[in-house]
Amino acid sequence: MESLTDAQQQLYDWLVDYIRDHQHAPSIRQMMTAMNLKSPAPVQSRLEHLRNKGYIEWTDGQARTIRILNPMPKGIPIQGAIAATSLVETFSDSEVEYLDLSNLLLKPRHFALKVRGHSMIEALIDDGDIVILEPASDPKTLKNGAIVAAHHQGKTTLKYLERKGSKVFLKPGNPNRELYPITEVSASEVDIQGVLIGVWRGYGKL
Repeated sequence: MESLTDAQQQLYDWLVDYIRDHQHAPSIRQMMTAMNLKSPAPVQSRLEHLRNKGYIEWTDGQARTIRILNPMPKGIPIQGAIAATSLVETFSDSEVEYLDLSNLLLKPRHFALKVRGHSMIEALIDDGDIVILEPASDPKTLKNGAIVAAHHQGKTTLKYLERKGSKVFLKPGNPNRELYPITEVSASEVDIQGVLIGVWRGYGKL
């Protein structure tokens, strides 16, 4: 779809939220108030651009019939799955899912991963849960014991982080060391992709 100007995007975003919350379209006067405009002309112009670009539609001659076409999903992207076993090949899903936690204090840079495995059950993170992470801007500042998404040689895992000199230990939250051993790797070979900030359980049918 054709990109929008800032003014068009502002109106479009407001329309999406309004129609979702009220289940009907707003009036021109409501749009004027929301956009801090004193004349209907700019609103009507923006609406025409949104219609021509394929973002909205309405029935001519009928008030409050604006419809959102192909609305963008709200929430943060679930960027595949992460293993909670030992280091294994990264999971990836062809269809992007979104986790809508709009009532929580999330930031645009946050992302989510679906957990597979039982190695973090002592941290109350189980198979099928969704972990919410914040990118690690400076992994060296992370404290030992932080739960992180760690990437090493094309493989990813969710573990407790512990640093000792030039080594990094990725520790499971499961006492069964036969099934869930501690992984020791060189610090220079590990990419800390994110730090755990929350866990979501029972999200839809996941």
